[in-house]
Amino acid sequence: MNAALVLGVLVAAGHPWPHTQPVARTLGDLAVPEGFTRVALPQDSYGAWLRSLPLFPGNPPVHLFSGGERDFQDGHDAVLDLDVGTRDLQQCADAAIRLRAEWLWSRGRQTEACFHYTEGTAIPFSRWAKGDRPTVAGNKVGWKPGGRAGSGYKDYRAWLDNVFIYAGTQSVALETRGVGALGDMMPGDVLVQGGSPGHAVTIGDVARAADGRVIFVLLQGHMPAQEVHLVRRPGHAWSPWYEATKAAALELPEWTFATPAALKRWPDVVCKAR
Repeated sequence: MNAALVLGVLVAAGHPWPHTQPVARTLGDLAVPEGFTRVALPQDSYGAWLRSLPLFPGNPPVHLFSGGERDFQDGHDAVLDLDVGTRDLQQCADAAIRLRAEWLWSRGRQTEACFHYTEGTAIPFSRWAKGDRPTVAGNKVGWKPGGRAGSGYKDYRAWLDNVFIYAGTQSVALETRGVGALGDMMPGDVLVQGGSPGHAVTIGDVARAADGRVIFVLLQGHMPAQEVHLVRRPGHAWSPWYEATKAAALELPEWTFATPAALKRWPDVVCKAR
């Protein structure tokens, strides 16, 4: 993938955030276990875009927003070359929101980008771009004019940081819809359990075998805010590929999801009154 040097950092084609090095490996370059084939996807789909995400070489430590390393380093098999910001904002649900929002930007659909605060208010980027800003007083959310108007990527990231403050697993759980069995999953779906604590991960890729078996990889952010990484499947030669089964639970190194209830899918249009 070609990259251009801009202000001392690398910006890869198709990704507006800065990279630390030329992109040599992507999520779509991960080897698939023998007997499985990646599911076919439309070129402009969210899942196809996820496969383009750049990975750091090897399996480096996961870093926090502060620049230090997270305490637990045994739960990942790769790290995305995706900035985490400089504040403790982009945590687990926020990472799922960030990935979805970046895909919308990549498709020129940023005017459609919209997510909810946990209390239910829709926060569309189109309104932020006009200079309106949400105000929070207790449990009430309003809007006021007077903010910086702009629709560039810097404005988009500022809007996302605001969303990260007030969104979470509960809002992601409410604005996504159930899929059904794990075997019906597609790249871009999320596993989410709303709550405090709750957790959310993104299905990064899916592959199928001729006998109907389904495997998948998971993209995870966590607390405190940290780099998005591929979740390891401990003790298994297929790591980071997990297998979809009919079991009532899916165990990750740091979380257990109740399945299939936790499997959700983003609607094409997120922000509707609720």
